[in-house]
Amino acid sequence: MPPPFRVPFLSLQLGDDRPAIDAAIGRVLDRGWFILGPELQAFEEELAAASGTADAVGVGTGTDALSLILRGLGIGPGDEVITTPLSAAYTALAIMATEARPVFADIDPLRLTIDPRAIEAAITPRTAAILPVHLYGQAADMAAIMAIAERHGLAVVEDACQAHLGTCQGRPVGSIGAAGALSFYPTKNLGALGDAGAVLTNDRGLAGRIRRLRNGGQTTRYQHEEFGVNSRLDEMQAAILRARLARLPEWTARRRALGARYRAALAPVVAAAGGGLRVPPELDPGHVYHLFPVLSADRDGLRTRLAEAGIETLIHFPVPIPRQPALATEDPAVCPETDRICAELLSLPLFPDLPETAVTSVVEALATAVAAR
Repeated sequence: MPPPFRVPFLSLQLGDDRPAIDAAIGRVLDRGWFILGPELQAFEEELAAASGTADAVGVGTGTDALSLILRGLGIGPGDEVITTPLSAAYTALAIMATEARPVFADIDPLRLTIDPRAIEAAITPRTAAILPVHLYGQAADMAAIMAIAERHGLAVVEDACQAHLGTCQGRPVGSIGAAGALSFYPTKNLGALGDAGAVLTNDRGLAGRIRRLRNGGQTTRYQHEEFGVNSRLDEMQAAILRARLARLPEWTARRRALGARYRAALAPVVAAAGGGLRVPPELDPGHVYHLFPVLSADRDGLRTRLAEAGIETLIHFPVPIPRQPALATEDPAVCPETDRICAELLSLPLFPDLPETAVTSVVEALATAVAAR
């Protein structure tokens, strides 16, 4: 068996937040209330305040958050939703769950998020919404996207699952469109100890409908007014997330500091590589560095050499969503920029407890790997 990586990609071990998490779990166990209770209500209020929105609704997953927003807006069969081809496939699967059709608009090769020019070209009479993804912690070009949406009378739903506390031109992500979705999958900037998600919105009426939809469409117990689902953020995860939410500003600052350190240290490596290594630019100071990707035409070779040097890396995402077999029946458009970028992406280790010495080790190993190509 090979030795463990000396620089792991991520650590999910509890840190100095362990006492607060233990207290939160104990509080739920002592109360004996596990679904739709006071922990969820408190978390929703605290999350909305931290996120700069009027309301937050806890649900089972980030995927559920997206599909419930779309359903809450009345989007479904016969509608089209324009989205990015570069994301986790769950973004498109959430659209398909409403029986709407995902339509893919190619990415901006610098920002790596959906290209507003491609959005405009993809609009048809059936288009009901635009669903941008704030990818790797950096916001999509929301000013341009909102201008397009207003011209065409379209809803905007923000996938902010990788951008907790991120901003776009000073505005909190999730607060700009009709609503935003967050995931609390354990690897996220704010992670639960299991699956969890939330909807962010300034529309109290939409929040109310999503609360009904997440609970089987019930208005009161045993009174189901519409077709809903069972997607409730449970009390245990809500309590854990409350404990961690208090630490999120500190963790976000740490991620930004590590991102800045990577950028400074990689600058001479990129210059020496002569195009063999690229770092996507930070185009908004609201970037929260969920991930730190680099780009190389020799991605697989670099990854192998980094692994040999004890550096763990991952790929986010190796297969464009339109090329997933699950999307074949949707007749997805060709997205050449995304095809090219997906063959070059490589994510470097970045998490709040990553020592700065580890960043130095990663950059040194990357410099050696680039020189050896």
